[in-house]
Amino acid sequence: MTHQVHAFEPPERFVAGTVGEPGDRTFFLQARGGGRVVSVSLEKVQVSLLAEKLEELLVEASKRFGVDLPETSPLVVNDNEPLDNPVDEEFRVGTLGLAFDVDTSTVVIEAIEAGEADPEVELVEDEDGPVDDDDDDEDDDEPDDDLDRLRVRLTPEATRAFIDRARRVVNAGRPPCPLCGQPLDPAGHLCPRHNGYHR
Repeated sequence: MTHQVHAFEPPERFVAGTVGEPGDRTFFLQARGGGRVVSVSLEKVQVSLLAEKLEELLVEASKRFGVDLPETSPLVVNDNEPLDNPVDEEFRVGTLGLAFDVDTSTVVIEAIEAGEADPEVELVEDEDGPVDDDDDDEDDDEPDDDLDRLRVRLTPEATRAFIDRARRVVNAGRPPCPLCGQPLDPAGHLCPRHNGYHR
């Protein structure tokens, strides 16, 4: 079966967002452009890791290639609107790939569909990209050839805006327990650090 590449280079809008209430949220990456909207689901930890690695990518691109980077995203670029409806999941993300294109001074993000043998969370930087590779297995590209993917190309300013929003989305959930790190419910939770007693 042939795979599908949803390419937005650049998108009109690319954001992380959620559907559902805190404690029962589904996380999405959503790209819009050319009359199309593509939404892919992923884990909260993947959104958090993506924001962290994009930050590292921008800093390293500035150091190595002299790219001018915004300290914070301009207010005009900030996007606090909900995800575009309908939010139809194209696929679930298994791997996130990052690269910095020196020729165009743009960040390339690729979300690749989860395969049967994919780990829960994986983020791979392109070998030509400035960030160190988290996964040393260089042969990962071959099995991914038949998997769907979402590819976006962002300016540094748009990348900064994505990072800022992704962090707000991740932090908008339930606060973590200071002892075990698990999310706190309004009525408390069974904390393993308290031998199962409610906090």
